[in-house]
Amino acid sequence: MKTNYRPFGLLLLLLILLGCSKTIATTPDVTFTTLTGEKIALNGLRGKPVIVTFWATDCPSCIKEIPDLIDLYTQYHASGLEMIAVAMYYDPPNHVVDMTKAKQLPYNVALDLNSEHAQAFGGVMFTPSTFLIAPDGSVVKKEIGLFNLAKMKTNIESLLKG
Repeated sequence: MKTNYRPFGLLLLLLILLGCSKTIATTPDVTFTTLTGEKIALNGLRGKPVIVTFWATDCPSCIKEIPDLIDLYTQYHASGLEMIAVAMYYDPPNHVVDMTKAKQLPYNVALDLNSEHAQAFGGVMFTPSTFLIAPDGSVVKKEIGLFNLAKMKTNIESLLKG
């Protein structure tokens, strides 16, 4: 008799996914250093909605959502939306720089060389992981994997209306 281990494997994977990333309610006190050397204190962006997205250049889903992130930035930045794309610690910096240039990313891109930002955001392990932060600093949405663009726009618009 052949044993089917698939349900056990799926259950184990689900338990791992649920246990690997802590939920955070408010933004951590972190300062990002962008590829251009600019320092951005997350707490300094209070009063504005912010998207922080963790990504990697070798992540197909991350690459797939770049046009949506560009769309969000283009549509809402003038109204106050800030965006920071944080490259995972394992992503070679030269790959991040090359991808940023190739895709002409208009928003801030930062490196997380020691995984300190991923840890501060509850132990981010999977990419893409996207956090939508309200002007008061509360995390109103966390998406692991591709986000729904229409829902994200609705969420951003509600934050901009205050």
